[in-house]
Amino acid sequence: MGQVLVDEIDRRIAAVLMASPRASWRAVAEVLGLSERTVLRRASPLLHDGTLRPTAVRNPARFPRIVPMALRIRCRPSRIKAIAAGLARRPDTVWVDILGGGNEISTVLFLDGPEARNALLLRDLPATADVQSWEAHDLMRVFTAGFAWSAGLLHPDEFAALASFSHPPADAPPIQPLDEALIAELSLDARASYHELAARLGTSASTVRRRLDQLLAAHLIRLTCEVDLRLLGIASEALLWISASPGELGAIGDTVSRHPQVRFTAATTGSANLLVAVAAENLDGLYRFLTETVGSLAGIRDLEVTPILSSVKRAGRVRPED
Repeated sequence: MGQVLVDEIDRRIAAVLMASPRASWRAVAEVLGLSERTVLRRASPLLHDGTLRPTAVRNPARFPRIVPMALRIRCRPSRIKAIAAGLARRPDTVWVDILGGGNEISTVLFLDGPEARNALLLRDLPATADVQSWEAHDLMRVFTAGFAWSAGLLHPDEFAALASFSHPPADAPPIQPLDEALIAELSLDARASYHELAARLGTSASTVRRRLDQLLAAHLIRLTCEVDLRLLGIASEALLWISASPGELGAIGDTVSRHPQVRFTAATTGSANLLVAVAAENLDGLYRFLTETVGSLAGIRDLEVTPILSSVKRAGRVRPED
């Protein structure tokens, strides 16, 4: 884990970079009402030591071959860390969490087509001796309002000035080999300059800028900044597995995804048809979210809450060990 974000300024700088990793230091300073020198002095060490890790995540809805899936894997408690680490090393896992009880892992994968899904479910998991059972949920729709998340550290108008997903997507350009290489580089460092990216890709900075602008405008990728949420004052994370009436599923998903404590919402296949990732300051905040927000929604038939004990991978980036 990187250094502790010691005060509100550090946390708000992190929140801006979560919303817009490529924002200039001047833009960050203007949003937060700080001097550019202060922002640079505070943010540079956090980026250098890996506390803040700007990255890029594909939008599966814009890549027809991707099969987005959530898995709940139950395994022997003595092997859970090893299995979670093995899942995190897979290039197709986006997040890997160890859930409450210590014998269950939740992971989201962006699988390369139906063949990869079948290989995972019919070959890889059955061949893993310490895996006892699993549930597979295809992600039918991800509610993008959940991407407008800043741990409650930014005001809506501040986030609106930064978030690219607040606009309807433009037509998707045909994906070229250069785009694939560019996405791979951005996943490692979404804050790399156009000139740095151009040098790595063997092209011009103007070409990199043009292709990146097109990828973002079409919502083919989302830029974010991976950070251990505990450093932002988040002490209670949980996954909600909600069973909603089909006629209310879209409305419930849209409403929940806009809540400031919700960082991810997706409609899924399976007995629970809505997956919600919640990040609260403490258990009391989680309780209030469940009773006041979720409890007030019509159409919810059942609800399971699974606390997150440990995060192994987020936004496609493996977390450093504590």
